[in-house]
Amino acid sequence: MAKRSKAYEAAAAKIDAEKFYAPFEAVTLAKDTNPSKFDATVEVAFRLGVDPRKADQMVRGTVILPHGTGKTARVLVFATGDKAEAAIAAGADFVGSDDLIEKIQGGWTDFDAAVATPDLMGKVGRLGKVLGPRNLMPNPKTGTVTADVAKAVNDIKGGKIDFRVDKHSNLHFIIGKVSFDALKLAENYAAALEEVLRLKPSASKGRYIQKATVATTFGPGISVDPNVTKVLTEV
Repeated sequence: MAKRSKAYEAAAAKIDAEKFYAPFEAVTLAKDTNPSKFDATVEVAFRLGVDPRKADQMVRGTVILPHGTGKTARVLVFATGDKAEAAIAAGADFVGSDDLIEKIQGGWTDFDAAVATPDLMGKVGRLGKVLGPRNLMPNPKTGTVTADVAKAVNDIKGGKIDFRVDKHSNLHFIIGKVSFDALKLAENYAAALEEVLRLKPSASKGRYIQKATVATTFGPGISVDPNVTKVLTEV
């Protein structure tokens, strides 16, 4: 096991490993136990009671966090003509078609989200092996295959996040930065949790959210009470 830093050990000492914290209390503690000197990211991990190997238990979705993520996403748009111009006007960082496809086929993935117009998906589909594992593949279910590329870019830039359960039944996503006040972090957590609950597969039996953890980038994990879904500021 890797040796932890003194700062990490000091932060971990403030956390009761046997306790399940209410969401507001958890994000407050995450801010207080951040061992980094920079404005670290605050992340959430859920362990779900699903079997992601089965198509009817796959959990995937998007949510626009009310207070954003604290990070301006780099958005790539596959589009031509008027749609490309609309994407540029909306603030897309990279816009193109065959040129971008060729660049990505060469291994370039220096962006955070990708959007495509429906007419280009025949070409973009060839990038599945590159973009799929990185969760960057445009998908109609997440609103990233659309004719309204301007709205897609604005949503992503405004704090929209994508999430998908991994092969170990875990969901990971960002809810903000340490510099956010605790209430904003709790409200972002609530918005994401509400969408995850809404997407519960009917085939999932037993406890759906089995474990919830909040942590900063290099900070210790804080267990969150998965039963608290409404009274987020109660401690």
